[in-house]
Amino acid sequence: MSPKTILEKMRLDGKAALVTGGARGIGLAIATALLEAGARVALLDIDVAEAEKQAARLTAAGFEAMAIECDVCDEVAVAAAVERIVAVWGGLDIAFCNAGIALNEPAAEMSLASWKKVIDINLTGVFITARAAGRQMLAQGRGGSIVNTASMSAHIVNQPQPQCAYNASKAGVIQLTKSLAVEWAKDGIRVNCISPGYIGTELIRSSDFLVPLIAEWERQSPLGRLGEPTELQAIAVYLAGDASPFTTGSDFVIDGAFTAV
Repeated sequence: MSPKTILEKMRLDGKAALVTGGARGIGLAIATALLEAGARVALLDIDVAEAEKQAARLTAAGFEAMAIECDVCDEVAVAAAVERIVAVWGGLDIAFCNAGIALNEPAAEMSLASWKKVIDINLTGVFITARAAGRQMLAQGRGGSIVNTASMSAHIVNQPQPQCAYNASKAGVIQLTKSLAVEWAKDGIRVNCISPGYIGTELIRSSDFLVPLIAEWERQSPLGRLGEPTELQAIAVYLAGDASPFTTGSDFVIDGAFTAV
């Protein structure tokens, strides 16, 4: 048998995946890419109605997708979601820990509740999901891939909007990613993260607070524009499968050179 070509290594046929925050935006784009590469994908989201709508649309297009209601801050719910995926598809090979929020509040005015909400979803939620996926992958004994969504905000302080909790949470995601990668390397479980720049999701383009800032972000960007969710798809597919066996503990900044200036 001849060695696989690089395009063959990018295929994810027979692999089962989960994507948190999978009902829209970056999560939905990533889920779609994994499906197009041959994986079976569970869309985990607290907005189960939207997740079910998108899963039905993707299933009608010929893909194998399902929706699961899941709050990533609830370790029981996350464990149950993994159990359901295993019951339906026989295992879990890929986990894309993507769910997150941003609260643009000045630090001096931010309540402790707001701080905790961002940290709980963006950092603790990633830990809970990665831990549940890692436990399943360890039990299976065949390795796997975990990809976490960090942000360019882990590397810079965004201007002009205040978002100290978001920035801190995403910096934590990067260090968590590296720590898990080292812990699980010997077991064949690779853990990486992506750090997107400003991405023109529906959430950003519909926010009364953020829309007025887009022109300033574009002015600051060497490319002069926001990225699109689909521009994150290729790196996710690369990290998910057999094309990246030596890649673990890495953070991939996809920001149109925003952090380079």
